[in-house]
Amino acid sequence: MSNGETVSALKRVGLVVPSSNVTVESELPRILARSTEVEFTFHSSRMRMHSVTPEQLRAMNAQRERCVLEIGDAGVDVVLYACLVAIMASGPAEHRRTEIAIAEQLATGGSTAKVLSSAGALVGALHAMNASRVALVMPYLRPLAEQVVGYLEAEGIEVADWRALEVADNSDVGCIPRERVMAAARSLDLADVDALVISCCVQMPSLDLVQAAEDEFGVPVLSAATAGAYSILRSLGLPVDIPDAGSLLRTDAPLTVA
Repeated sequence: MSNGETVSALKRVGLVVPSSNVTVESELPRILARSTEVEFTFHSSRMRMHSVTPEQLRAMNAQRERCVLEIGDAGVDVVLYACLVAIMASGPAEHRRTEIAIAEQLATGGSTAKVLSSAGALVGALHAMNASRVALVMPYLRPLAEQVVGYLEAEGIEVADWRALEVADNSDVGCIPRERVMAAARSLDLADVDALVISCCVQMPSLDLVQAAEDEFGVPVLSAATAGAYSILRSLGLPVDIPDAGSLLRTDAPLTVA
């Protein structure tokens, strides 16, 4: 190493993901690679799930303890349970119970890793933005989408308008075209909303839409992925100043919305 070259701190991120999810493991590294403070590595364990149905979500959640054991072996600094709807479909405040259960399991193995969930990250990010009235775009079938709406409203967040794209196969969710997502967003009533969640799912691609949508609609825009990145940075005590990913990730910099 040449004189004057610095070594970035290294943080390990553990991800517990559905087996058919491919998006979170690409979007989160892309976001966090823009941080100038820390180098991140990512380590995943997978729970079998193909269709986003209540039955398969319950079966998937039952695999959590095995995945947490595997992730704990990697000596990670933070764990993200990366399936938003699996938590929100389990009833109000489930993200708190899940995060506590994972932390307790890790602690038995001596790990002090921070524990997050995509559901809790979205709730926390919206509260951090003082977003009490929001609009949502989701890939889920309508009954699950209604549970997501109810979950957020139980957290004191009014859902003013929402769209469900009704894609049941989780592999197909990862291939939803950007124009379909943007068309759904353009059909929303965004009057007086504090924020637009352009993807309430870590599998539905959204990272390339967040800043473009914020510029177009003139309201703060976030996604499950950017909320997850925000929560990871905050949990590790790191600055939140990520360019071109929406105003949530510019929290430590002046906010500028078109």
